[in-house]
Amino acid sequence: MQRTVKEIFHVRPTLEGAGVKLKRVFGFYEIPKFDPFLLLDHFGSQNPADYVKGFPWHPHRGIETVTYMLTGEVNHGDSLGNKGVIRSGDVQWMTAGSGIIHQEMPQRYNGVLQGFQLWVNLPAQQKMMNPRYRGLTKDDIPTVESQGATIKVIAGTIDGVPGPVKDLVVDVEYLDITIPAGKTFTRKTTKEYTTAMYIREGKGYIANHAVEPQQCALLTEGDGVTIKAQDTLRLLFISGNPLHEPIAWGGPIVMNTQTQLNQAFQELEAETFIAQRERVKPSTEFYKQ
Repeated sequence: MQRTVKEIFHVRPTLEGAGVKLKRVFGFYEIPKFDPFLLLDHFGSQNPADYVKGFPWHPHRGIETVTYMLTGEVNHGDSLGNKGVIRSGDVQWMTAGSGIIHQEMPQRYNGVLQGFQLWVNLPAQQKMMNPRYRGLTKDDIPTVESQGATIKVIAGTIDGVPGPVKDLVVDVEYLDITIPAGKTFTRKTTKEYTTAMYIREGKGYIANHAVEPQQCALLTEGDGVTIKAQDTLRLLFISGNPLHEPIAWGGPIVMNTQTQLNQAFQELEAETFIAQRERVKPSTEFYKQ
């Protein structure tokens, strides 16, 4: 059974962190439609004033954050002692688990600084797993030519070529797909997995439904989907195994119950949130969705 378009979502301007302008593709108000995905943000601007204030030290628990830079640079540091720069084409896959405090600070860029952040929920049994950090350079991410399309495989497998992110807690497929004008691309999918596509450039058709930039198509269940490009079409393709668990969301922390949320914020106040290798203190302004 082929998938069809269940619903179309339009981005909404959002201010996050210390004053970063971005476009929210989906988030708190769409719970649980995108399960196991919680949030997708598209950030991008040619004006450094829109992003240089960045995301100072802040906590996460119960989720994974996936930062994918198209162009530009973001400095990263965290309470595990990781430090580095996410550059054009790079991906940072961070599993917050039981707790991590980090900062993400975009650097001034001569051109359009642009990228995405995806949040993946963790199942109840892994909410308090040990945190981990994986930094991937653009050279780590394979590019596959298939059916006339060009696909960057961040997670999942295309034509036998696997992405570099292994040992995933939740089975997730994350692809950056470019389809030339007039070409058609068909993707097989696991029937019950939540599957969505975000159009970042171009116009086309997903399962015969017209789509355009800054729209996100959430699909029905099915074994596959057909995408046709009207002009060069660039999109993010995400698919994952839904958790079907309760969600208690408090800014950067996502748990299963309000009691767990309260405990997390009490630990933050008491500075017992994590066993820190480096002493870092989160901002008192926690993000609100």
